Amino acid sequence: MPELPEVETVKRSLAGPLTGASITGVTVYFAGNIKEPDPETFRRLLIGKEFLDIARRGKFLLFSLSGGYVLVVHLRMTGQLFLAGSGEPVDKHTHIVFSLSGDRELRYADQRKFGILELVHKEEVHRLKGLKELGLEPFSTDFTVDWLAAMLRDKKRPIKNLLLDQTVVAGIGNIYADEILFEAGIHPEKPAGALTEREIAALWQAVPRMLELGIQHRGTSIRNYVDGAGQRGGFQNLLRVYGREGEPCCRCGAAITRIKVAGRGTYFCPRCQHREQQ
Repeated sequence: MPELPEVETVKRSLAGPLTGASITGVTVYFAGNIKEPDPETFRRLLIGKEFLDIARRGKFLLFSLSGGYVLVVHLRMTGQLFLAGSGEPVDKHTHIVFSLSGDRELRYADQRKFGILELVHKEEVHRLKGLKELGLEPFSTDFTVDWLAAMLRDKKRPIKNLLLDQTVVAGIGNIYADEILFEAGIHPEKPAGALTEREIAALWQAVPRMLELGIQHRGTSIRNYVDGAGQRGGFQNLLRVYGREGEPCCRCGAAITRIKVAGRGTYFCPRCQHREQQ
């Protein structure tokens, strides 16, 4: 699933080419990804609109359009949003094609068909499910060590589970949660409220550090993630624990272990992230 670094990379790669472009047509091959309005109204309202700006909130992309509309996209597990030439073949997993001025197309592809597209007036964005419940952005100035300490206080659930909670911190998913906890030296099953001051400080530093590193390397392409130009990311080459079960830890040499935490496959080093010694 695209997480904050991947969604941010898609945003940045589309911002330049899309800003100022007009939508000349919309072809819907599969309507199931369109949540609102109905597909025909969705198509009709988009034609003639101009892209003004692109923003990201958590794992959501928000395309500001002329006429006061916002196209909200959540890629979910396998969604892809990329530019292509109007004459290029259309892949079987491409569900929506936005024809643009200049013989270009913005294409939405989604192998698993779980992604969501919503077109609403800008005044209605705040009411959308998922967006309205989002927690703090990890790059926000409000994301302080004191805020994090207060958020973790008395929480009994595993720290991995809390990092994945989008109502607490927006944008972190399974891959980056594992990499963040390894960077901070914290066992993924340790109760959030049991973290020491040192661990909280380490976690506070690790969150933006690992997310920014992911952005610098244009995201993680383990399965089908590509950016807005259709290019794969490179952060998968730097992963230190995620997906590396049985491989030696880059720090201590111990074998990376895989367990389930809150139903999610979780990778960690049992020596560097030893729960009882923290």
